[in-house]
Amino acid sequence: MRVLGVDPGLQVTGYAVIEAAGAQARVCEAGVIKSSEGRATADMAPRLVSLYNSLVEVIEQFRPTIAAVEQLYAHYDHPRTAILMGHARGVIFLAAGQRDMRVVSYNATSIKKTITGSGRASKEQMQKAMQRELSLARLPEPPDVADALAVALCHFYVQRATQT
Repeated sequence: MRVLGVDPGLQVTGYAVIEAAGAQARVCEAGVIKSSEGRATADMAPRLVSLYNSLVEVIEQFRPTIAAVEQLYAHYDHPRTAILMGHARGVIFLAAGQRDMRVVSYNATSIKKTITGSGRASKEQMQKAMQRELSLARLPEPPDVADALAVALCHFYVQRATQT
C-alpha cells in the first residue's frame, strides 16, 4: 500500500508518499508544492493549476493507491480562509479522482491523537513524532511536510488497525 498524504494550502501544500513495508511504513518522497504565483495575483486560477500539475507529477511518479487529505478547519472569524482552502482541496480531489484513487479525509485532531496520543499536539511535537515514527535522520521541515507525513501515517495506522 502506498499512501499520498496531503496538507492542503494555496501558498504551500505539504505532500508525502509513504509505503507499507510489513508492519512499518517508510517514506518514498516528501516535500512541499509552492504556488508559483504566490499572493501577488488576485487570480487564483494560475495558483490552482500549479498545485494540480505538481500533484499530478507526484501521483504519476510514485503511483500511490490512496490519498489521505487533512480536513479543513473552519473558524467562524475567518470563513473566507475556509472557502479558499476548499479550492485547494477540490484540486487535490480532482487530481486523485482522475487517476482512480480513493480519497479519505481526517481532521487535524484525529491525526494528532493517532500519531502522538494527544489531539492538541503542537507543530514541534508533530515534527518530532514524524522523525521518530518514520526513523528520519532529521526533523521534517517545513511543518507542512510533517503534517503531510502525519496524515499519510494516520491512514496507514487506521488501515493496519482495521486489518488486525
